[in-house]
Amino acid sequence: MKTIAIIPARGGSKRIPRKNIKSFAGQPIIKYSIDAAIASGCFDEIMVSTDDQEIANLAKSFGAKVPFMRSAENSSDQAMTVTVLEEVLAEYKKIGQQFDYVCCLYPTAPFITPKRLETAKEALLTSGAEAVLPIMKFSFPIQRALKIENDSIKMFWPENYSVRSQDLEPAYHDCGQFYFSKTASLLEQRTLYPRLTLPLIIPEDEAQDIDNEDDWKIAEIKFKIIKNLP
Repeated sequence: MKTIAIIPARGGSKRIPRKNIKSFAGQPIIKYSIDAAIASGCFDEIMVSTDDQEIANLAKSFGAKVPFMRSAENSSDQAMTVTVLEEVLAEYKKIGQQFDYVCCLYPTAPFITPKRLETAKEALLTSGAEAVLPIMKFSFPIQRALKIENDSIKMFWPENYSVRSQDLEPAYHDCGQFYFSKTASLLEQRTLYPRLTLPLIIPEDEAQDIDNEDDWKIAEIKFKIIKNLP
């Protein structure tokens, strides 16, 4: 049973320039994902899918493989993660390599640990599930979400105005770390959330979505606290 880790890291990033190799707590952020993948022992192959030579060179220096460059079609702002994974798997198939399990590991996820990857793979192998997804609980009930309508605040669901927070169903979101799945399920259903996807609940202080500079600063603060860094 062969397993591949695919780290999608294109060169373009408008909100945070050179995001995938920007220094985070002292080293290029992609290195944390590569290090975790290597240390976990979960993978037969660890590769970086990129269209950028600098990223490719760094990835290889950190121990990942870049056997081919990403196509222009999958390097645009509109490219979807699933199509990137499909391209990688197809290219490996051309050179005679196929994998039973695939883990899409984001390059801007420094909170990923080898143990978490091990836990996810073990759950996938023993549960009969098609995938495992790290998720995090929303810190505020989404049932009380607000919107602005004609310059006035409105509730999306006014019926929940008087419902106690503890009586509302907890809601979770993808915490943007990795997707671990059976390759067949990924290719057949073309989704990162196959029909039978197990949750891996992540504490709020061990994840941070990084979409802008403020997110980046918050992530570094969290990371330094967890790692006892100055």
